[in-house]
Amino acid sequence: MAVENSCRNLNIVKSVDVLYQEYRDTSKQQEIEQRRQRDGLPTAGSGVTAVPTLQLQLRNSMHSLSLWQNLEAVKDSGLLKTLETKETILQEAMFELVTSEASYYKSLELLETHFLRNPLLVNTLSQSDMHFLFSNIEDIMKASERFLMDLEHRIEESILISDVCDIVHFHAVNHFQVFISYVINQAYQEKNYRRILQENAIFRENISILEKQPKVKGLSFTSFLILPFQRITRLKLLVQNILKKVEENSESEKTAILAHQELERIVKECNEGVRKMSRTQELISIEKTLEFKSKSVPVISHSRWLLKKGEVQQMSGPKSTRTMRSRKLYHPIYLFLFNNLLLITKRSSSGEKYQVLDSCSRSMLRTEDLEDQGQMLACAFVLKLLENQEDREVSYMLKTESISQYMFALCTNGSMNVYRSDKLHSAQVQCIQSYSSQEPDELSVEMADVLHILECTDDGWMLGERLHDGERGWFPIRVVERIKSAEVRAQNLKECQRIQQAQEGAQGSRAASRGRRPAKSPQYTPTWTDL
Repeated sequence: MAVENSCRNLNIVKSVDVLYQEYRDTSKQQEIEQRRQRDGLPTAGSGVTAVPTLQLQLRNSMHSLSLWQNLEAVKDSGLLKTLETKETILQEAMFELVTSEASYYKSLELLETHFLRNPLLVNTLSQSDMHFLFSNIEDIMKASERFLMDLEHRIEESILISDVCDIVHFHAVNHFQVFISYVINQAYQEKNYRRILQENAIFRENISILEKQPKVKGLSFTSFLILPFQRITRLKLLVQNILKKVEENSESEKTAILAHQELERIVKECNEGVRKMSRTQELISIEKTLEFKSKSVPVISHSRWLLKKGEVQQMSGPKSTRTMRSRKLYHPIYLFLFNNLLLITKRSSSGEKYQVLDSCSRSMLRTEDLEDQGQMLACAFVLKLLENQEDREVSYMLKTESISQYMFALCTNGSMNVYRSDKLHSAQVQCIQSYSSQEPDELSVEMADVLHILECTDDGWMLGERLHDGERGWFPIRVVERIKSAEVRAQNLKECQRIQQAQEGAQGSRAASRGRRPAKSPQYTPTWTDL
């Protein structure tokens, strides 16, 4: 009973005084530091003391976010003397989900009070522009408030947290649909934010004033706008982390699986919605720039999307090093490679239009390496169009800075699988610096992401598959760090395999439980009241 009563004065959630952007970055940096320790590499604290395995100290904040085991009430209860290490680690994983939600809600509150309700912005924007910028953020806030209240009530029930994934599952099923609408609208949000900044000088000045105020801690306005997508993605990973730590075949595993499945569905719908919207906008934009001299090719299609675009050098004349010194043998052309079509174009003198020289179905493309003929032919290859727009077979000798990326993109018939190997022995890397994709075939990566390496180039690029969701794409080598420890690599694979197997064994549970109360606690009732 002492354990139960002492917990009611914790006020853990209310005491969190750090913005989610800081919390998230620090948490990810901690994952990197932990892996570096296991890899035997220098950590950020090298030369002084090693970073403790469970440390989550916020270096950029006046306040430190305490671990569950460091709470006075937990220390006084005597639980730490009786709990096994694995149970303490599980408590920390559940506690992090709760405290990170509190930090996230604090950032949302700041977005509302400092930006959304601020006269400096409200008085300078039209009603439509306010909607473009803030979308359904108020619905997002209500969902987070309900969720946070239930989480807070759970940790006040007992110092030893019983479960949080049942609460996650309930809210994901009943209230987290608002994330999908918000995230899908982000493409319009970003586009209109740039437009407003350009057209509205008063808004531009005021947003600069608000961003410089101490309470936002040097963070940009846009860093607050992208919070919902960051949170729903991170929440899935936090549940995944709990799932790795719960006992197999336990009730806790069942609720964690249900929560993870539901969150994965939401994240997939968010990604797919954003992908469809951006693809359509991109096709419309590209079609406006194309000029067909002869046979026109319809570009806009629901089944078409851009894979890669960019300028390459077409090489002509004798294929010998001696006669390739003349720059006249190089002619710039611009490729638009779609999932089912290739357009070979020439950029206009103004640089705004593209004259279509040739086209071909992607299934009718073939690539060939050139024999090594010296430096002049480095990064050169032959592209064959087996049947172009005139029903002829033609060949282009092309030179590019990144031959592997282009040859890989131009290959068809599921040739990505060519690079698959035994994952247990394949290379793994961890992202140490976030990277946003610049081309359609690139992969945006976040700090602490772990990826399999499928291909490497000599010019500083890697083709990788992210472990937790299977997404693939190219990214710069400079943003990742190789995982050297075979033990760490094997553990990463084992954890992913366990999650996959657990989910496969519970596929029928999600449909059956949708809209019902969590399996763990049939008597579970939310503590909030509908607003």
